[in-house]
Amino acid sequence: MNPLLHLDEAVFRWINQALVCRPLDGLMPWVSRSPVLASLILLLALGLLLKGGPRGRICLALAVLLVGVVNHELIGWLKAWIGRARPFETLEEVRLVAGPANGNSMPSGHTANWFAALAVIFWYYRRTAIALLPLAAAVGFSRIYLGVHYPSDVLAGALLGVIVGGGGVRVLEWLWSLVGPRAFPLWWRAMPSLIRAEIRRDPLAPVPGQKPVRDPDAAREHQWLRLGYLFIAGMLLLRLAYIASGVIELSEDEAYQWVWSKHLALSYYSKPPMIAWLQWAGTHLWGDTELGVRFFSPVITAALSLALLRFFAREVSARAGFFLLLCVSTAPIISVGSVLMTIDPPLVLCWTLAMLHGWKAVQTHGRTRDWLWVGVWSGLGFLSKYSAMLQWVSFFLFLGLWPNARRHLRRPGPWLAVLISLVAAVPVVVWNAQHDWITVTHLQDRAGLTHAWEARDVFRYFSEFTGATLFLMNPVFAIAIGWACVQVWRHRRHDALLMYFLAMGAPLFLGYWLYTVRARVHPNWIAPAIIPLFCVLVAYADSRWREIGSRLRPWLVAGLIFGGFMVGVLHETRWVALFAGRPLPAKLDPLRRVRQWSDAARVVDAERRKLAQSDGKPVFIIADHYGLTGELSFYLPGHRDRTRDDPFVYYQIMEHPVNQFWFYPDYRDRVGQNALYVVENKTAIDAPQNILAEFNSVTDLGMFDIQDGDRVMHRIQIFVCRDLR
Repeated sequence: MNPLLHLDEAVFRWINQALVCRPLDGLMPWVSRSPVLASLILLLALGLLLKGGPRGRICLALAVLLVGVVNHELIGWLKAWIGRARPFETLEEVRLVAGPANGNSMPSGHTANWFAALAVIFWYYRRTAIALLPLAAAVGFSRIYLGVHYPSDVLAGALLGVIVGGGGVRVLEWLWSLVGPRAFPLWWRAMPSLIRAEIRRDPLAPVPGQKPVRDPDAAREHQWLRLGYLFIAGMLLLRLAYIASGVIELSEDEAYQWVWSKHLALSYYSKPPMIAWLQWAGTHLWGDTELGVRFFSPVITAALSLALLRFFAREVSARAGFFLLLCVSTAPIISVGSVLMTIDPPLVLCWTLAMLHGWKAVQTHGRTRDWLWVGVWSGLGFLSKYSAMLQWVSFFLFLGLWPNARRHLRRPGPWLAVLISLVAAVPVVVWNAQHDWITVTHLQDRAGLTHAWEARDVFRYFSEFTGATLFLMNPVFAIAIGWACVQVWRHRRHDALLMYFLAMGAPLFLGYWLYTVRARVHPNWIAPAIIPLFCVLVAYADSRWREIGSRLRPWLVAGLIFGGFMVGVLHETRWVALFAGRPLPAKLDPLRRVRQWSDAARVVDAERRKLAQSDGKPVFIIADHYGLTGELSFYLPGHRDRTRDDPFVYYQIMEHPVNQFWFYPDYRDRVGQNALYVVENKTAIDAPQNILAEFNSVTDLGMFDIQDGDRVMHRIQIFVCRDLR
């Protein structure tokens, strides 16, 4: 291999150094990362979607699947597996015309993406693909000229792109010919080939070798149902791959609650126990990794989607169920909850399952068994988040408003369900009784009840909550939901199911919205109401589709496009640089809270090792915030396995409990040892009095910037604390 490596180096130096000229210095960065070029590609994609007909839409869908998903994930895996350093990291005198790049070198991702896209386009628009070939080659050449890839990286990327793009289309065409006639008979008859993409006018016409479709309506419903199953399975695999890829790290709450999972209990300072139990189970399956911590979040989302799809297929239509899943997946609050493992995913699942079982229970002939299931899911919801009990307001509101359901108030079913949900609260009550009812104090403070009301905050809290909610629900669909809710309420005596969905979501949403007059309300508090409100929108739209479908279709398309773009950016904000020419400022980057924590931990660990070597004493870590304590506990080298029994990362000692770390062993028994006190802050501060009182000397090491490229993602201040008293 040595002669090939030397040849690779020689060609790289010739392109990177011998071909240097001013025109290329200006042109190559533009070819590689031009926001103008990226914007033109986006406009082309919109043109294919809106005006390209079946051929254009299938071409675009396959390009997004094969380039944006398969190729992207495969490149990330290959880069990590091969582990080849970039030229500027190993060679001397490399010209970096446009600055360094992140990650490993082999293969070239830019080149692979371009050639994968061209390979897909080639099957549908050959002349366009041939015309764009020089541009794809120029992109590959630019990566060498800019000093960030070897020629072999570019060749490997081009080959990979052709295989994934061209081969992927052929594989999907083969799968369509194999599965289509059985699973999607009407759609396959209408379009037997994905590559030719020609629609037959009469999909019910006889096809040689195929059985006739005897019940077209039933066949259409089964097609939408199977498509929903494929969508759920695909999204589950995609989300698991995203979590395992390492694109994002743990948030502060996830890391904090991961520490809880090392100390299983009946309840915790601020939350019920479900989140710790789920993280305990996930990390026992996949280890103490991001995948282990977050494993159940996409699984919960898949279970939730499956339950909704089957319920809508039974009560509304399978087509409506599929579009419900599609719309919900473009709501950022649901999309984020399908990846991050917080208390909201299990709460939303339990709230929704209680709602679905409750619909069977509130029917005229509803059985007590159905109410018992409502109680079980409500109780599990309470073990996920205390606000689950508010669902009983929705249930009794519907029972009071809908005449045919009032008879259940005289039956044992709903009261037994309430009893079951109260029994589920016993672990929380027992734990709090043992710990001076600390959760009650915390919830009072969280709800703003311990603070005086100030009129000047009313507009600020109201506008913050309203703006955040519009964004997190997808602005297009949020407006449409408001319209649908008004229409359902105006005709509230006509459709029991629509009124039921409205009762399951609107009271919680409106209650928190009105509470902004009193205190700050966090947008995620309305998470359980999102699914019922989307159910109102989709069920109402389905009931009126024949009358006003032509007016609703533009809203649907706009919501899916806009929401899909927002969700894509939330999963990878670095894509913004492709269109803006520069990355988002750190303070505006929503992924700042899940990035560069491992880098921060490495900086702290380096200072810890220096202190241990210079003074010859053990060194432990103290953090000023529960989230930072959790992040350092997870990412500090060598600490994950010691978190439970022998930690060396601690939260600072306080006079009264302010978080769960109050109930865990502290560092008082480390008398005579040294420590690093770590603070995350925008500007430097003086060491607090409690730290000064605990040690013989405290020295400020200054501020450390934790960067992603040129952006400062976190800023930490480190103090050296010697000789614990």
